Amino acid sequence: MGRRWKEKLNRQEGPPQGWVTHETIRPCPLANYRAICSPAAAMRIRAFTPLRPSIESAADIASLPYDVVSTEEARDLARGNPLSMLRVVRAEIDLPDGTNPYSDPVYARSRANLDRMIADQALLRESEPCLYLYRQQMGDHVQTGTVALCHVDDYDNGLIKRHEKTRPEKENDRTRLTSDLSANTGPVFLTYRDNDAIDRVVGRLTTEDPLYDFTAEDGIRHTVWRVSETDECLEAFRTVPAAYVADGHHRAASAARVARERRAADPDHTGEEDYNWFLTVLFPESSLKVLPYNRIITDLGGQTEAEVLETLQATHAINEASSGDSEGAGDVRVYLAGQWYRLKLEADPQADAAGSLDVSLLQEQVLAPLFKILDQRTDPRIEYVGGIRGTDALVQAVDSGRAAIAFSLSPVTVSQLMAISDAELIMPPKSTWFEPKLRSGLFIHTF
Repeated sequence: MGRRWKEKLNRQEGPPQGWVTHETIRPCPLANYRAICSPAAAMRIRAFTPLRPSIESAADIASLPYDVVSTEEARDLARGNPLSMLRVVRAEIDLPDGTNPYSDPVYARSRANLDRMIADQALLRESEPCLYLYRQQMGDHVQTGTVALCHVDDYDNGLIKRHEKTRPEKENDRTRLTSDLSANTGPVFLTYRDNDAIDRVVGRLTTEDPLYDFTAEDGIRHTVWRVSETDECLEAFRTVPAAYVADGHHRAASAARVARERRAADPDHTGEEDYNWFLTVLFPESSLKVLPYNRIITDLGGQTEAEVLETLQATHAINEASSGDSEGAGDVRVYLAGQWYRLKLEADPQADAAGSLDVSLLQEQVLAPLFKILDQRTDPRIEYVGGIRGTDALVQAVDSGRAAIAFSLSPVTVSQLMAISDAELIMPPKSTWFEPKLRSGLFIHTF
């Protein structure tokens, strides 16, 4: 550290309470934003004072994320429950059938529903800056994460690493909702490399009495601990150099866009404003469970089922299979005309980490040449089915006529995700399905 900066550090009070920063210092680009940083600066997290449910309302408010249910499914889940956060994140369910989910009345209803929950004291303001520990249990699988705010600059500068591009209409939608509410209603799901110091702190704090503890209708148990003495937990995160977006790319991108818009409109911007931070839950990598993210195609591009099968037989090793469950990398299952097939995909030995994934090979070897699906982010003929729904959902989609063909894949691993993110590569959209899903509404960051 240079002498001038040592002297400056000694004259000042230090970073704002609750911030995690790096040990060495250099001038930072934001005026009046005194973070301790370096060319290898650690990612920042901080405590916050969220809106959160009352003890009695938590189970009713907590909802699945907006993007894992259709409008019809969201309406069914929220029926009879005026407190469901789905009435905020998917407010079209409160409007007539056929309402455009991206129309002005939907965002206005979102705002009104959130205001009503606050007025009715179903949502309360936390009394002081806190962190939270959030545990989910699905059968034998248990994962515990730290709920905190992360900084949009760390997302923009690559300390919070992404592995997917966003779909424009969904990013625009979440940006509009986040801006209109001035709030993050659902967290971004982040992971980091296993860290013994954090594990020790989390292990000790989760022996105390929880704030919330309930089991949702889908059988997932949700337990939350409030951490008001945050120093020890924040200190443990000092050694985490980066985090990885596991789920919530659209929520992260929209938070960054809203921050840029607020900065442009704020002549007194310092970097300390709440709009510079967004809601996250950070999990250690080894605790996560990844399921496949399967695909259905709504039409065969003018081909018959027999022609599609003939083309696949001419280009790949394919044979009939008894089920749609993939047995590992390179083993893709295809459901067509009432029959499962095993399709073998071979990766190019020279392909990079992203190009070697089954989702990439399927796109390159089947979807593009056979169905002319050139961009999975924008082509309306491809739909995605999370692995939690099982292969029966694929069979039902094809047999009902809603889809023409389905593909069941093996899951991407967390280590693959990290390797691809570290290399600044991009996976095809909807490559990973993490389960269980984080609930929306348990913590709401406002700005």
